[in-house]
Amino acid sequence: MDQPTAATRVPDPDAVEFVRFCYRRRRVGWPELYDEMCAVAGRGLFRGYGSDDLAAHGIGFSLFDMPALASLASRIVAEEQALRRPVTVTIAPEPEAASSEASITGETPIRYATSPAGA
Repeated sequence: MDQPTAATRVPDPDAVEFVRFCYRRRRVGWPELYDEMCAVAGRGLFRGYGSDDLAAHGIGFSLFDMPALASLASRIVAEEQALRRPVTVTIAPEPEAASSEASITGETPIRYATSPAGA
């Protein structure tokens, strides 16, 4: 039994979407996310899949399957949180092109640049 390979193998796309679906329903971390996944599987809320259907896609709810499921959930939660990080929008004129265009049109073009908030 080699547990590191279970946690590092490429997950089934349906397994990833299942965890993402559960996380988007309740934006919580582990172990609350595990409870949500069990509830979703018990009710068949994700594409009508029950726990047996999800097992075929690599989602197991047993104690033996928990390390791989926790690893997958952790990765997906990190991805989802990165997508929700706020960004700051900075409005600034173009350095060289702005002067030549401004003389032709009489307007200064605006360039938008995003950066992480607080940077």
